[in-house]
Amino acid sequence: MDFEALVKHISTIQNTLQAQAAHAVNLALTSRNWLMGCYIVEFEQNGEERATYGEQLLKKLEQRLNTKGLNERRFREFRRLYLVYPQLREEILQYIMTGNEIRHTLSAEFTEPIRHSMCAELQASELQHNKWSIPAERLFNKLPYSHLKFISKIENPTKRAFYEMEAIRGCWSARELERQISSLYYERSGLSKNKEALSALVQQQVTLLQPKDVINTPISLEFLGLNECALVTENDLEQSILDNLQRFLLEMGHGFCFEARQKRILIDEDYYFADLVFYHRILKCHVIVELKIDKFRYEYASQLNMYLNYFKAEVMQPDDNPPIGILLCTEKGDTLVKYATAGLDPNIFVQKYMIELPSEEEIKAFIASSNY
Repeated sequence: MDFEALVKHISTIQNTLQAQAAHAVNLALTSRNWLMGCYIVEFEQNGEERATYGEQLLKKLEQRLNTKGLNERRFREFRRLYLVYPQLREEILQYIMTGNEIRHTLSAEFTEPIRHSMCAELQASELQHNKWSIPAERLFNKLPYSHLKFISKIENPTKRAFYEMEAIRGCWSARELERQISSLYYERSGLSKNKEALSALVQQQVTLLQPKDVINTPISLEFLGLNECALVTENDLEQSILDNLQRFLLEMGHGFCFEARQKRILIDEDYYFADLVFYHRILKCHVIVELKIDKFRYEYASQLNMYLNYFKAEVMQPDDNPPIGILLCTEKGDTLVKYATAGLDPNIFVQKYMIELPSEEEIKAFIASSNY
């Protein structure tokens, strides 16, 4: 075996087993969410205490469990997953009963209500008449929960099957799936005279699903009990600038109190990250700092405006003043900034920052030492 063969073998091992790990995480996550949805629906339909809990069931369930990642919004997602995909029942039951340890820990008391759930029985029988539906085995093994979450929102079963098929065929990432749904790919396909050509064009332009896309998501990290910082990916330049900016504001004093870095914000079902969040004890308001490693774009102002509105509605206390937003860019055109921020929160400030470059002598020495 030569060195190149060694590199090839190591690379193959890494990629293969990483993909297997991602697949295992996804199967477990989908199973967990479907099972929780099943129990919630069955309780709502047959539970003796359902009248007592009523519409507050999911909120009370969140409070009682007190587990990160299991909240009212997620429980609604899980319930929808179960209602839309009852045909996953046998696949999931087979999955959870495969391992010896699991088989001994999950009793008949746990599995029998799932096997004989009324809702799943009725809806699964209806699906048998739809020959164009994607088989349950392929749905369970080929589509991560992040994908099923988006597709389950679609009410039209034909439209759902279309995106299921295209996502499986193209190995789409969740972000790509969301983009295609938002761009009305299904509707465009219906209008197109050459559907295969449109499909081929879309598949050429998509972002493919990678193992890290399955594992490195907020839901998966919460499911695995991993640290939230694993969600943050920054290049060295941005990391260095944020480090120095944070240090500068803290050393500047005058009321700046550091509160969060890469503050995770959940809006609807999407996560956003505010680079730095401070609280100014003199101004009595939050200061949100967003750093962009390129020139100012109009959408950056809109993004920061969204953060400010979120803080006003969800974070700001009655005795606080409205939050302030600071947007730092490498370049900015005053006219574009003027037009982009007109009508937005008046507390948005756009500034240009400078990066300290090596001296001209250092650059010349570097060029001279190069081998080309």
